[in-house]
Amino acid sequence: MNNEGFENRKADHLRLSLSSAMEASGGSGLDRVQLLHEALPEMNFSEVKLETKFWRYRAASPLFISSMTAGHKGGEALNHTLARVAGLRRWPMGLGSQRRELTDPNAQTEWKKLRKVAPDAFLLSNLGLSQLITTPLKQVMNLVDSLEAGGLFIHANALQEALQPEGTPEFKGGLKALEKLCKASAVPVVLKETGCGFSSATLKRLKSTGLAAVDVSGFGGTHWGRIEGGRAAENSLQRSAALTFANWGVSTTDSLRNAAKLNLEIWGSGGIRSGLDAAKAIALGAHKVGFAKPALERALEGDESLDKWMELMEFELKVALFCTGSKDPQALRKGKKWQKI
Repeated sequence: MNNEGFENRKADHLRLSLSSAMEASGGSGLDRVQLLHEALPEMNFSEVKLETKFWRYRAASPLFISSMTAGHKGGEALNHTLARVAGLRRWPMGLGSQRRELTDPNAQTEWKKLRKVAPDAFLLSNLGLSQLITTPLKQVMNLVDSLEAGGLFIHANALQEALQPEGTPEFKGGLKALEKLCKASAVPVVLKETGCGFSSATLKRLKSTGLAAVDVSGFGGTHWGRIEGGRAAENSLQRSAALTFANWGVSTTDSLRNAAKLNLEIWGSGGIRSGLDAAKAIALGAHKVGFAKPALERALEGDESLDKWMELMEFELKVALFCTGSKDPQALRKGKKWQKI
């Protein structure tokens, strides 16, 4: 694909991701999870602590900005806003796919500019699993180096690739490629879905890979199958099939519960829309919690709007911890302080 085609695709992704029709609203299952209120917390609100380690990085909380956009002009300005505010508030941030850099060395300039505006931000690189399979490891690690990243997301997006008009649904050898990457990588590797979640069977296959974490990215937020259907031509196979698969995936809550049975670090994303949602994800087993669309909407309004929203997310999470009698996210995660309704 030429650069113009790549940029057009990424611009389509950004435009469509803001549409409510592309969101599996209510599908996450979080509205059926109720945290148990503690009327006698036996602590002061000021004692609640959110600070959390992302490996060597000490973040303000377990919250992070999920991977969204990269590789086109519109995405560059948005990433500057996101990274600038994330660095100031000490939220880690995942970048959108760096796939373009594999064939266009000039794409590195996007990350050099980003680092100038956000020198202290903790950033995670990002590449698709189907690209990892066919790319030499040295070239993959160059993506990390060009961004000065502290971690690497590999995203699994089988449904998206199958429905994307110019997709590459070639996943044979993916597990072996992950194992090789984890052994060779100088930074922690996180496997993330893109809105379709994880079954128990899939998660069991990941236990011996050496992954630092799995981001479940369950059904309930932005659905990339719907987005590719929205991009596809009228009367095409892809557009028709996207309607059939509009509700395909394992919900965020089910994905988290599946992952909680295994000895893996779990990151929760997929339809997280508030600090309370984040608290529910933590209660279900998540060590870290990611936001995508809500952060994108505020970033479009500018630094101040994004900053105020991030402050609100932290405050809401802190209230949830206080009102469940949890002094920190770990206490909530281990306390079994939720019920299904």
